[in-house]
Formats: sequence, structure tokens, C-alpha cells
Amino acid sequence: MIRVLSALSIVALCALQPAVAQQSGQETVWVQIEAHPSLRAAQERAQFFSDNLADVHGFALGGGWYGIVLGPYAPEDAERVLQVYRAEREIPRDSFITYSNRLDQPFWPVGATIPDTALSTEGLLDNPSQAAATPEPQPEPEPADESPAEARRGEQLLTGQERRDLQIALQAAGFYNAGIDGAFGRGTRGAMAEWQRARGYEATGVLTTLQRRALMDEYNAPLISVGMRRHFDREAGIEMEMPMGAVSFSKYEPPFAHYDSTSDLGARVLLISQPGNRATLFGLYDIMQTLEIVPLDGPREKQGDSFTLVGRGNGIVSHTEASLQNGEIKGFTLIWPQGDEERRARVLSAMQQSFTRTEDVLNPAAGGNAMQNVDLVSGLQVRKPRLSRSGFFVDGKGTVVTVAEAVENCTRVTLDRAHEAEVANVDDRLGVAVLRPTVPLAPMEVARLTQGEPRLQSEITLSGFSYEGILGAPSLTFGTLADIKGLGGEEELSRLALTARDGDAGGPVFDAGGGVMGMLLPGSRDGRQLPDAVSFAADAQALRQVLQSAGLRAIDDTGTSSLSPDELNRRATGMTVLVSCWD
Repeated sequence: MIRVLSALSIVALCALQPAVAQQSGQETVWVQIEAHPSLRAAQERAQFFSDNLADVHGFALGGGWYGIVLGPYAPEDAERVLQVYRAEREIPRDSFITYSNRLDQPFWPVGATIPDTALSTEGLLDNPSQAAATPEPQPEPEPADESPAEARRGEQLLTGQERRDLQIALQAAGFYNAGIDGAFGRGTRGAMAEWQRARGYEATGVLTTLQRRALMDEYNAPLISVGMRRHFDREAGIEMEMPMGAVSFSKYEPPFAHYDSTSDLGARVLLISQPGNRATLFGLYDIMQTLEIVPLDGPREKQGDSFTLVGRGNGIVSHTEASLQNGEIKGFTLIWPQGDEERRARVLSAMQQSFTRTEDVLNPAAGGNAMQNVDLVSGLQVRKPRLSRSGFFVDGKGTVVTVAEAVENCTRVTLDRAHEAEVANVDDRLGVAVLRPTVPLAPMEVARLTQGEPRLQSEITLSGFSYEGILGAPSLTFGTLADIKGLGGEEELSRLALTARDGDAGGPVFDAGGGVMGMLLPGSRDGRQLPDAVSFAADAQALRQVLQSAGLRAIDDTGTSSLSPDELNRRATGMTVLVSCWD
């Protein structure tokens, strides 16, 4: 008897409209729920699902595997069926949409043929007796296996590559640890016997045809589970094995052909295809490393006319490789969830070994109607820091002072997004941090700290990355010095009549002569949000003490005359740096 699902499921499924493939011209699709290397096991599971669900079918998948599917449906109906049955836990979470051209001979129900029309899901659960009327199938008998003599004769017909493949499969299963040479010597025979014994066969050391198939199906199970098959993208000019049971084509946005996830696995594939030269190739190498799909942790290799990028983090592992040949750059990116390393390695290896260039290359004008966004590169999200603040250079080696909030709980701190930095000292009371670049820098300008008290109501200029780096250069904001102490009488602070943004925090505050009289502090202090036109700065003397605690000596300002606006802008731009905190 078919199990009765929740009222929500019934309403959702019955609301779907029937679709007939031949009448509508739509391709029929299926929901694949399981696959087994044994026909008998597949029949038993098909019987189990038929007792609980309607429209259960079974088909050979090739390579000795047998799949259990629901359908056929119109594509939109299949998505709803997949969603509802997953929600009710009636089918495995890794079930996915598949297509008729991936199904071979039917084995369930017994005597069935492949339906050529899509089923209607209207009333799917309203008539349990209809599904229950399916005749009880009788499992087909397993074919008789070969004798040892027949197995040896069959073995002699194997190619060298087929013999090596068997050794590779035995090695992957943990039974063989010698060289992959295709020679069936004592080590290989022993491994075969151990595999036979572990799988319940007679340990003869010679695999029969069925046993060889079972061994290879076992080895290829990770590939079969994601529908690995050869795919040809004519526009990109690339042909290769791809996990087409887990991804499908989405769009062209040069230089990428996007294949997005179609299952809970979350895998994605990008095909890389563009005309260019070595400069284009290495430009792509740099751009790829700014994208979220290439996490920061992982090896990078650039040499000659090719590059490889591997990134691990944020729940994914990505592998990118591309090369230049005859004025065409082609390659691919595989994005896979972390924690599924064995299957990822098999899929990646199959993609690498099968990668084939064809005549065409992706048209750079393809996908011209794609959505434009400054945070996207060819449809891919640019990696962004958790927050960015301003800072400024205080010595000729590139040491920077900034606000403490710019380096709190960061896994990585950068200067101008390109240079790694380490925290040398933090003054928690003042809220100031000192950073040292991991590789010494040569700044264009270095801050000169003012001496003595500045004049009240004098004009001041703030240099900072007001919009956290979006503009690519610091902005200047003008105001006046309102007080030489804080609201609570703090002598290390100055109060400014100036409207600043969050990204300005950490930026240098200049007097009219170009000396740095302080560093802007965050707009919120002691849990209080200040009015828009009120800001505070740590004054020059307080910054001297912070630098001294870090083992550094501040450079004093000796200028007395006012700077021209152009000279002040040049000095501010040369010393102000974007400080970014990355997760």
C-alpha cells in the first residue's frame, strides 16, 4: 500500500499540471533516487520504493549499474516532485534530475518499456490502489559465472590499458601496492585473490568477466554517482568528461561557460575559453585569485604558458587550470564541497585526462546582456573583506598605524588589498594598532607628526577611504579643529567639526602645513553614536607613545608654511593606505 504523505505534500503535488512530452515538445525528465551495482539489489530496492511511491521505474545505467527513478515528468513537475519528496524524506537527499538519454534497458516494472510521455502529477497520491496494482516482479536470475579456464581465456583478450585499469582499481580498493604496469604477476594475482575473498568469491587469483566488471563498477562508483559523462561545449570549443548528473549549463559570460549545480551536492564547473596571449593568461591568473570561488588557502603555480590555482576554505575546494595554445586560452574550474575529497579527486582526474580542445573559442561578446555589477567578474562574485578602514605609513619600511577595529578577529590583514601585514602592537585603551607588512614596502610619503598644540578653529583635512576602497583612492574631507581634548577632558584626543564615514577611521588628519596632527577614530565611542558633524582623533603625542611601545620612532614635522591644495593632496594620497580585514 502506498504511504500517505502529509496534506502539504498532497496539495503541492496535486497542484502540478499534467504535461505530455510529445504534445508540448518538452523533454521528459526523471528523478533518480538510487543506483546499485547489483541487479538483484536494485530490484529489491525498486520493490521497496514501489510499495511506498507511485511511478517507480528501474533502468540499466551502463557500466554494470542499475538506477531507480521516478517519472517521467515535465521538467517543472520533476523539480516539484524532487522538492516535496525530499522534504518528506521519502527519497534520499542526494536524489537528482536525470534524462531519458542516460537510461538504458528497463528492468522495473518487469516487462516495462520506456514511457514516451510525461506523467501527470495531478492526483499522484489520491489513488493508492492504482500503484498497488503493479504485478509482483520476479527477480531475474544472475547469469552463470565463468570457470577459471574461461576466465583466463577472457583475460588474454584484455588490452594493456584495461589490465592497468584493473591494477588501479585494486590499488584504490586497498588490495594492491605495487607498480601499475599491466603485468599480472604474483603481486597482482595475490591482490585479485584477496579482493575475491573479501567480496565472497572463490579466491582463484583470476578474475572472471563478471568479477572484473564488479571491480571496475566499484572503482567507478564515485563517477557514476554524479553522472560523469563526456560533454561537448561547441561555443567554448572544449570537450571533456563532466559530472553532468550534478551540474548543467547555465550561461555564457566570457571568458567562462557556467555550469551550475543541479543537486544538493553544490558542485559547479566553469569552462574557460578566450582568445589572447601570455599577458591575457596571466591577467586571468590574477583576476581568478580575487574571486570567492578561489579561496585563499591553497597552492598557486604560474609558469610558461599555463597556470594552476587550488583554493580550500569557506566550505569548498576549487581547482582551476588554464593554458595558452595558438592564441587561445582554455581550461576549467571545478568547485566541490569540502569533506568529499575521494570523489572530488576522481572527478578531477577524469576531467584532466579527458580535456580536449576543439576548433572554436568562446566569443568575447557572448553574454552581452548579463547583469552588470561592480562586485561581479563575468558572473562570479569578487571576494570581499569583512571590513576595510584607513591607515597611514609612519616609516620608510611600510609600517602602518590604523584603528584597532580594523584588525580584530581577522584571519588575514592586507594593505591596499595586495600586501599581507602582521599586527605589531595594539593600544586597546586608545583604539590604535600598528601593522608591519610581511614584505617591506617603499611608501611614496611617510607621516610627519606635528609638535605642540594645534590652534583651535584652525582648518584641518582628513584623508581616508570613505567608501572602503570602492573608489580606489583616498578622499579628502575638510573641517575645523573644535577642541584639543575629548568630551570627558581626555588630553590624548582632539574633537573635530567634520563629517566622516566608517571607512575614514584610521586616516591621517592634517593641519594646514601638511603635518599629521592625529588619526581619526571610529564614529562610535563608549557605545554612543556621535552626531554626524562630530568626530574624534587620537592626537600626535598619543600616536608617538604607541609607536614607541612598538619599538618605532616617529618622524617629526618641521614645516611652518601652508601647503597648496595640490601638494596636500599628493602627500595625503602617498601616505594613506587601505587596511582590510579578511575572514
